[in-house]
Amino acid sequence: MSSFKVAALQMRSTTSLERNVAAFEELVRNAAAQGAIYVQSPEMTGALVRDKESLRAMLRSEAEDPVALKAAALARELGIVVHVGSTAIARPDGKVANRGLLYDGAGVKLASYDKIHMFDVDLDNGESWRESATYQPGTRAVVVDLPFARLGMGVCYDVRFPQLFRAQALAGAQILTMPAAFTRQTGEAHWHVLQRARAIENGAFVISAAQGGLHEDGRETYGHSIIVDPWGRVLAEADHAEPAVVVAEIDIAASPQARSKVPNLKNAREFEVELIRVPEIAS
Repeated sequence: MSSFKVAALQMRSTTSLERNVAAFEELVRNAAAQGAIYVQSPEMTGALVRDKESLRAMLRSEAEDPVALKAAALARELGIVVHVGSTAIARPDGKVANRGLLYDGAGVKLASYDKIHMFDVDLDNGESWRESATYQPGTRAVVVDLPFARLGMGVCYDVRFPQLFRAQALAGAQILTMPAAFTRQTGEAHWHVLQRARAIENGAFVISAAQGGLHEDGRETYGHSIIVDPWGRVLAEADHAEPAVVVAEIDIAASPQARSKVPNLKNAREFEVELIRVPEIAS
């Protein structure tokens, strides 16, 4: 199968795990009804909760997590691949993972991915985030063979680290994923150019489901869930921050075609960086 439909779900996750699971299910069913065989939800599908204690109170192990259980059940019932972009999972060591989960059409978990790069930033207007204060970063890149394509897993801030997706492309990934909860401020500045750049430089499709709008915990996310082809063309996008289902038909053959036209993955060379210090000129 060369051509197939994929979907990115745009959500506005609340502080209620139960409401978010219900919203997630509704959107997955909508996407499947439109013919999507791969459906991706955004980062923090389960809940967006700024308060650490409130977040910890709702944490479950992966085996007991309501989002994970619902995703597996929907994948099995609908016969599709369901990709939970990420949700907060309690680790056995007492720490928290920002974890993506991937289920096949039989509801079997194919892979999990813990977000590697922590969003520790200080933005304009006093907006500041310290993801590392809550989450334990992952240590491994993940590439998964699906029946219809090879897929690399990422989450949100990972998009700013091209070496991660270059490694996945070199491992044969034809689809790169960056489900996100981008802030409105950074999204307005960088979202589109980052998505298209990762697609172009790797000759791969990019699918990025996003959170959007003003959330109950006070944060505001950018939305604009997007699907980009290997030539950098936007195939489908939610041009807003409201909940939505973004669907596109992709032809996976476009990935090797793009890589044959511009074979930068093959043409890359090792090099060293030489820093030349220029002596100060006396005035």
